[in-house]
Amino acid sequence: MTKMLNGGLIKKYNDRLPLDSDGEVVTLHEGATPLLHLKNLEICNSKGIRLFAKFEGLNPTGSFKDRGMTVAITQALREGYKAVICASTGNTSASAAAYAARAGLPCFVIIPSGKIALGKLAQAVAHGAVVVQIDGNFDAGMEIVKEMAQTQGLAVVNSVNPYRLQGQKTAAFEIIDELGEVPDYHCIPVGNAGNISAYWMGFCEYSGYKLPVHDIYHYQRTTIAKKRPIMLGYQAAGAAPLVNKKIVDNPETIATAIRIGNPQSLGLAKKASEDSEGWFESLNDEEIIKNQKLLAQHEGIFCEPASAISVGGALKDIERGEIKEGSVVTCTLTGHGLKDPDIVINKFNMNVVEVPADRKAVAEIIGRYIS
Repeated sequence: MTKMLNGGLIKKYNDRLPLDSDGEVVTLHEGATPLLHLKNLEICNSKGIRLFAKFEGLNPTGSFKDRGMTVAITQALREGYKAVICASTGNTSASAAAYAARAGLPCFVIIPSGKIALGKLAQAVAHGAVVVQIDGNFDAGMEIVKEMAQTQGLAVVNSVNPYRLQGQKTAAFEIIDELGEVPDYHCIPVGNAGNISAYWMGFCEYSGYKLPVHDIYHYQRTTIAKKRPIMLGYQAAGAAPLVNKKIVDNPETIATAIRIGNPQSLGLAKKASEDSEGWFESLNDEEIIKNQKLLAQHEGIFCEPASAISVGGALKDIERGEIKEGSVVTCTLTGHGLKDPDIVINKFNMNVVEVPADRKAVAEIIGRYIS
């Protein structure tokens, strides 16, 4: 196999990852996503709150999954696995398929039939993954994946793979590196609960706190920061096991990326929330779409529905006074809006007007919107 070029977040944070410095790196130059100040939201300005969005939709396959996948696929290749497998509501399948293609490994994707956004399915298909649709939800698919890994000798690249979380923690590093300080609160969508766990790991490591994982993996943990943020996790009302404190057998929400009723990293997510003195809250589908539209039309950021729940949750807690005035708040936007374009077509009010090819007709339309 041709030796791959080093790059991406493994190169940038190699001393903080449990990977040997030598060996092939499977990368699409992920990471280094923008941290955008949301300056047009009146409620934040009136309360002296600085609200930022970490837009992970600008990773190579359009979601935060690429951070974990570069590390997981790199390690799978180094350990000699001949193929990888995952269950997915969409973003994991897209990322796994792309990075497996980059590594020259076959990729098997288990998806719930009819429950995945077409934009994400198209990515997995385009990258050559073998897509298996099951008559069941994500949680059922995850059980099948674990069994196939045992019986067929495949590398699982879901967030139960500890190398996934190692890659995803680097987003927390980037937030502190760019802000020059630790945010007071970090808000994040919660589906399978791996990402909130990964961010907490990253914030802890930059702050010099030891976690149980550090007894397993040994790497540099030089202290950069002096505190950790309060972690706020947001779930869709129809798929909120952490909010309701019970598994959801048939999760339902328009936010397909977090349509998960039995999170694989549930214990780690609870620990992150408890240790940071944070909390979990839920938003209904109407609130999710409202905030997706808000970000797109007032901040110029087009994220998928599941992403918008972090900003929506933050704004809700700001309005209720749960987030203190004068705070610095960061939100993770997990994926790009192009992942699920059907939502926009079906749920947004489209300003599409058909007129004759006539200057006067066009001018008349423009005049309706500007004076």
